[in-house]
Amino acid sequence: MIKPETGAPEAAQRPMRADARRNYDRLLVAARDAFTAYGADASLDDIARNAGVGNATLYRHFPSREALLDAVFRDRVQTLCAQAEELLGRESPHDALVTWLRALVVHVTTYRGLAAWLMSTATGQEQSPASCQELIRAAGKSLLVRAQQSGAVRPDIGTSQLLRFTHAIALATEETPGEADQLLSLVMDGLRMRTAPPPAFSPSDPSAG
Repeated sequence: MIKPETGAPEAAQRPMRADARRNYDRLLVAARDAFTAYGADASLDDIARNAGVGNATLYRHFPSREALLDAVFRDRVQTLCAQAEELLGRESPHDALVTWLRALVVHVTTYRGLAAWLMSTATGQEQSPASCQELIRAAGKSLLVRAQQSGAVRPDIGTSQLLRFTHAIALATEETPGEADQLLSLVMDGLRMRTAPPPAFSPSDPSAG
């Protein structure tokens, strides 16, 4: 069972005055447009300007770029989590995991630069349990563990490693999204549980190249 979301951005938890809510919503719209057009490194100054507010207002609602990205992507991440929950009931644990990873790649490649940002922060400081990255990690872990328990995926791969593979695929195919599915298939083939050791390499084998 995927652990449900336990929190939300601080600004969204506190009751807001009507004018503060309008500013918050305008910032989200401007940020979503900017991240779509310019990627995860879009200028925060430009986002504030396009929302019609000052920088101080932006940082009052979103203390960091990560907080703003979390708020912008939260709806989509919650959809991914709900999809993972549904896929837990699928007959084939391997197919369920692959289906969800495909959806994750599509989500990450929607915003240019998001894959690079996710990879750069994946090994950084511990995230809040309610952060988008932790929600994705929890969803992916539930599907990965089920696939491993079924014998479909080798047991020596962790959730963080699998997500790094997925983010790397998204990064490599930002300009050629049609190649993402093939790369994901290659990665998943390498993660399958092997019932027999691979054949020994023979220098005399003409197919060895």
